[in-house]
Amino acid sequence: MTRPIVDVTLNNAREVIECSARQLVLFQFWSARSQGCQQLTPLLAAIVQRYPQQLLLARVDCDNQPDLAMQFGVQSLPTVMLIKDGQPVDGFAGVETEQAIMARLQPYLPKPEDELIAKAQQYLAEQNPAEAYSLFKQALDLAPERAELKIWLADTAVSLGQLPQAQALLAEVKLADQDSVFKAVQAKLELALEAADSPEIQALEQLLAANPNDQSLKEQLAVQYQAVQRSEEALAMLLGILQQDLNYGGSKKLYLDILAALPKGDAVASQYRRKLYSLLY
Repeated sequence: MTRPIVDVTLNNAREVIECSARQLVLFQFWSARSQGCQQLTPLLAAIVQRYPQQLLLARVDCDNQPDLAMQFGVQSLPTVMLIKDGQPVDGFAGVETEQAIMARLQPYLPKPEDELIAKAQQYLAEQNPAEAYSLFKQALDLAPERAELKIWLADTAVSLGQLPQAQALLAEVKLADQDSVFKAVQAKLELALEAADSPEIQALEQLLAANPNDQSLKEQLAVQYQAVQRSEEALAMLLGILQQDLNYGGSKKLYLDILAALPKGDAVASQYRRKLYSLLY
């Protein structure tokens, strides 16, 4: 069945109930002689039309299908039964407001973040982690309690080289939510951290430790940090240079290039954009 509204008879009742394996079925028992049914019918129809993938309105005309109404134990009209996976999960008799009906339906409807998640996963399939990162971040802002979102965002952050963000996100995942996906992302992060600590970086860090005021070394180290996508450390290093000399070498251009390369909605980008603005103005 593809229509969100269907008339139910004894002949198709079983088929309609089977649809509840895929979507929530609202069995509406009604009669043209009932004023309450006349009020409720257009309201239910409007609701299911908004969610045709998740809801099916199954209308039972009790004047023409009294045996069906009797099988469901209907005592009064209008009566609405919510059926999921072949079992009643909720229902009401009489007329309810749209707000009250939507409250009953909410557990079976898409959450606001679900559309963002679907789009993000599509971007990942297209090898576009930057766009996926932005959407996962928006979804997590809407549903900060969802552990799987933190894991997906951390995975995307690793792909983008945002290793501190990935570490922070994984640290927030509770032990009970540390499933096989979490462990795979954690292993991916550990490998990325090892790869990000190159011999060139180690050598420059040692030189800088011996010459902490050498701006040229700082700029070289920032370039190396960015080469392995350690963007936050690169930005911090460059900001230190710019605080001393706003026009030193190519530091300002590199700083702006790193900001531009970070994904939309990235917290580090927002933070360091504000710091540069404060420095300039």
